[in-house]
Amino acid sequence: MRLQNKRVGVFVEEGFEDLEFWVPVMRLREEGAQVTVIGSGRAERFRGKHCLEATPDVTADQVSADDFDALVVPGGWAPDKLRRFPAVLELVRTAYRQGKIIGSICHGGWVLISAGIVKGHRAVGSTGIKDDLLNAGATWVDEAAFRDSNLVWGRVVEDIPAFCRELIAAIAEP
Repeated sequence: MRLQNKRVGVFVEEGFEDLEFWVPVMRLREEGAQVTVIGSGRAERFRGKHCLEATPDVTADQVSADDFDALVVPGGWAPDKLRRFPAVLELVRTAYRQGKIIGSICHGGWVLISAGIVKGHRAVGSTGIKDDLLNAGATWVDEAAFRDSNLVWGRVVEDIPAFCRELIAAIAEP
């Protein structure tokens, strides 16, 4: 249990990519992390793209970056909604500035772009956000998953195992 006593916030919103949300949540819990599901405050329960559901434990305006060792932004259509909430962006921005690990897979990079934290970093996600990442000042790297500073990137659903390995290793570091 490499993540014993680590606190990780995982964002959720309507249209989240089911596997990109649930697999990291389960892997983080399996490694001993205390996982908190963070919602926008827009609803009490959200449905994923493939109809799995998730219930937030808290809303972004109820927590602070000090409450977490890491944050994770799954993909799907949820990131496009999450990035419209100032409390979500401020939480991500503050955690990044504090050197906390920020994980993003697939379309999750939209939240990092809107938080203004991708410039100068290597990045990956769905090819659907490649231009957005480049326009935000990131360097596109077409790899399954990797870490650049305190950002952990994953490409798409098929790369979830690699993303989880990178994410867990990054959070486990002292």
